[in-house]
Amino acid sequence: MQVTAQMVKELRDRTSATMMNCKEALQEAEGDMEKAIDVLRTKGLSAAAKKAGRSTSEGMVGHYIHAGGKIGVLVEVNCETDFVARTDRFQGLVRDVAMHIAAADPRVVDRDDVAEEVVESERRIFREQAIETGKPEQVIDRIVEGKIEKFYSESVLLEQSFVKDSDKSIGGLVAEAIANLGENIQIRRFTRYRLGDE
Repeated sequence: MQVTAQMVKELRDRTSATMMNCKEALQEAEGDMEKAIDVLRTKGLSAAAKKAGRSTSEGMVGHYIHAGGKIGVLVEVNCETDFVARTDRFQGLVRDVAMHIAAADPRVVDRDDVAEEVVESERRIFREQAIETGKPEQVIDRIVEGKIEKFYSESVLLEQSFVKDSDKSIGGLVAEAIANLGENIQIRRFTRYRLGDE
């Protein structure tokens, strides 16, 4: 069964899990909403989502310098307490996220950070491409929405597949850490430097 953006949105509204985790759960559950909720609960992601509203005023700024010193990353990851910020698990998460950013070059942390004009520009381009291939009008909207979801999965950090384990998204990696550490964790911001870039 085809998993639509509307189904993903409904599951996200019901569970507060990330878009990528909702999509994966719906695919695993073959489009069955209740089974998808069970999949998320089993993975501990719904429990992690309940912590999402809690304040994150502690954490750390992590860094990663790619071999040869051509690419460098600074990333701020927040948690609730200094105790958790000092754990090996949390610090490992921060290192993994910084290394992933160096490798995958995301544009933003969350899809809400993508400017609406950028999304509309991409949508126009995808629509024109679909029309030029001669696709029937009734399927063009589905093609465009599918390409928009792919755009998000390639450019939004939380929705990218983790470079060390492509079965997980970065959002899923963070949700696992939340479930294991028992605190809200958020990737706040990052900067990626590439030698010679303006």
